[in-house]
Amino acid sequence: TTLRMLYTLMKPDAGTVSVDGIDAFAEPEKARRRLGVLPDARGLYKRLSCAENVRYFGQLHGLDPATINERLARLTERLDLGDILQRRTEGFSQGQRVKTALARALIHDPPNLILDEPGNGLDVMTTRALREIMRSLRAEGRCVLFSSHMMAEVAALCDRIVVIAKGRVVAAGSAEELRAQTGESNLEDAFVRIIGSDEGLAA
Repeated sequence: TTLRMLYTLMKPDAGTVSVDGIDAFAEPEKARRRLGVLPDARGLYKRLSCAENVRYFGQLHGLDPATINERLARLTERLDLGDILQRRTEGFSQGQRVKTALARALIHDPPNLILDEPGNGLDVMTTRALREIMRSLRAEGRCVLFSSHMMAEVAALCDRIVVIAKGRVVAAGSAEELRAQTGESNLEDAFVRIIGSDEGLAA
């Protein structure tokens, strides 16, 4: 729900949502231009190729063909899309779907990335590759926000962790700070203690 509000798919009942100081509901188009979004459902157009999916989103963001071509070439190399670029996305593996959706999220070169459960269903090698991509995006100065219930992934990647339960922030800080707050030696145990029960792992 929180991520849906950030990328303007849901309006909050109260309060405000801002992206880089922009009110996301007063100026939704301006806010969206500053966001790249990798939704959990991925949402690829299965009759289109990988390249066509990415080009289409570039067009939606108002990019000219030359810019789209230049950025697609860079993303093809960065995300290793060469062998799937001209293939229809129908029948893609989960890893291929994630790479295509990530290229689509990056085509307009946004300063902020929102990734909803990016590691879901990925094999070990694809997960490792995704982690390296996320680290490189962070190193470029982008804000990378992602949701995950995989505590190993969170511990490996996050500078700051926010735990949300029943729509409220119940804890925030680095992995080290959350472990210290709870007296637990690993992040998963700290998470369970913060939530209050083992049921929190499915929250």
